[in-house]
Amino acid sequence: MVLRLCVQRHGRLPQTIVVDNGAEFHSTYFETLLAAFECTKKHRPAAKGRFGSVCERLFGTNNTQFINNLAGNTQIMKNVRQVTKSVNPKNQAVWTLGKLYEYLSLWAYEVYDTEDHPSLGQSPREDFSQGMIQSGNRNHKLIPYDKNFKILTLPTTKTGKAKVQPSRGVKINSIYYWSNLFRNPEVENTSVPIRYDPFNVGIAYAYVQGQWVECISQYYSEFQGHSEREIKLATSELRKRQRKNNKQSKISAKKLAEFISSIEAEEILLEQRLHDKEASDVLRVINGGKSNSPRVTYITEHQSSKDTEQLNNTSQESPAIEKTLSPDSLVVYEEF
Repeated sequence: MVLRLCVQRHGRLPQTIVVDNGAEFHSTYFETLLAAFECTKKHRPAAKGRFGSVCERLFGTNNTQFINNLAGNTQIMKNVRQVTKSVNPKNQAVWTLGKLYEYLSLWAYEVYDTEDHPSLGQSPREDFSQGMIQSGNRNHKLIPYDKNFKILTLPTTKTGKAKVQPSRGVKINSIYYWSNLFRNPEVENTSVPIRYDPFNVGIAYAYVQGQWVECISQYYSEFQGHSEREIKLATSELRKRQRKNNKQSKISAKKLAEFISSIEAEEILLEQRLHDKEASDVLRVINGGKSNSPRVTYITEHQSSKDTEQLNNTSQESPAIEKTLSPDSLVVYEEF
């Protein structure tokens, strides 16, 4: 997601990327992405926090200027004895993940980026523009934010490839995916690079004949819109039931599709679906949109009735697109 934002905002990636020793940064598909755009990866030494002082300082500034001023912040939890029910952050939480990310981006790109920085002597945005003027725009290094780049940022399996089986397609995480290009005799029984969307297991991508093609999963109507985590939870639940019944068999895509569409799965997967919905709001903001979380206007108890009446009058005077419908004004296309 960070690399997507770099290309979306600036059209380029850093020459050197410094990461910690997380397992995701040792993965093959992450190194493949960096190698595709000729970026150098460097690991921060383990257990030496001073090597990340630049990022840690930015996190501290973010906390003091933005996070700690929001309702439901956890500063008071440093002194647990002072926490009462009226000031407990759990009871004060009002921010959804999508809205929090939307305004966090607004603070980072429009507030912090435009204020004077003490060590730079100017704003970070001015310093970045000045650096681009001195070193050149290097238009040959620009990366288009297109479908191919987005596919390269998607995860893959441990091997990174899958065999094209005739009339079935490629198998990714126990689910078969199909594309009409797999009908080509030259493509059948060959191993092709693959990518899958962790937020939508209904589709996947395969690199066939020099291009990335979209593949549709079997039982697409059941898997469409479900995340990878939901599939893992459903798989683990089915295995638990098999152990209780002393049965051992492979979890097929058909069993997963039937279980996901059942009522029993609603209770087990509902919490994960709520988490995925919040994550989808973050992805929508990253792609340039806004979160779907509703905007709520709060009126405090101390607000006078005169102010409330004035607020209602103002809302009534604002232009609105309304049309009164009557049975006579409706168009009747066909009578049943």
